Formats: sequence, structure tokens, C-alpha cells
Amino acid sequence: MPAFVTFGRILFAVLFIYTGATKLFAIQETADFIATRVVVPDVIAPYATQVETATAMTTPQLLAIAVGGLEVIAGLMIALNFGARFFAMLLIIYVAVATVLFYDFWNQTPPDNAKMLVDALKNLSIIGALCMIIGYGRTTRPAEAAYGDV
Repeated sequence: MPAFVTFGRILFAVLFIYTGATKLFAIQETADFIATRVVVPDVIAPYATQVETATAMTTPQLLAIAVGGLEVIAGLMIALNFGARFFAMLLIIYVAVATVLFYDFWNQTPPDNAKMLVDALKNLSIIGALCMIIGYGRTTRPAEAAYGDV
């Protein structure tokens, strides 16, 4: 069983490593996509302007780098089983926020929202898999009877 769990964890992590790398290799396209959906709140705007000035990059570009880096690093850490629970928790937050921001299937009519709804459900299943990584932990558990001594 542990070999299957390790193999599954590595295969699962490939999703985040690949998507994070594609975001990092196409930073401007990712930044343009983020700019269409994310608006910097007025409370954070002065700080965002300071960071933009210091880095000579726009906020969407910085977010694209941060998101791509998070996906690659978290994917690698989950694959290597090093801090997997922590990085799975970070990815749960990231995937949940990304689903709400980028898949607004509830604002579309039923025939037109099918693809977005399926994508949102895929993200929900990814969150479920990340919850299993958090729940399984680092060590293997002893075999226990599922329903007691029946």
C-alpha cells in the first residue's frame, strides 16, 4: 500500500509542477489573464504601488510569479513528501480562491456553463485529494478493521 500512495502522490504532484512551470514560462500571458479577474483592493493599493515601483513589475506579473512558484514548490514538496501537509494546506487555499475567482459558472446560463462547471468540480476533487494528503500524513498507519470486529 505505501508504494501505491507514494506513486499516487508523485503523479498528483506532477499536475502542480507542470501548471506552475507553464505559468512561469509564460509570465506575461498569465499576468494578462490574472489582470482580467483580479482587482487590487483600495486598502492594499498604496502598498502594491510601492512594490511595483521597487520591482519594476506590475501586480499581475508579481502574482503570476508567486502563483507559478507556489505551484512548482508545493508540487515538488508533495512529491518528495517533505512538508506535504503544509504545502497541501497552502494549495487548498490557492485552489479554492482560484476556483471562486476564475470559474464563475453561477453567472452563466446552464448550457453555456457546462465547461466551467466541470472545471470547478475538477478543482473540488483536487481539494479532496489535497485533504487526503493532509489526513494521511507522513507515516503509514497500522492496519485497522474498517467496522470493528464484525
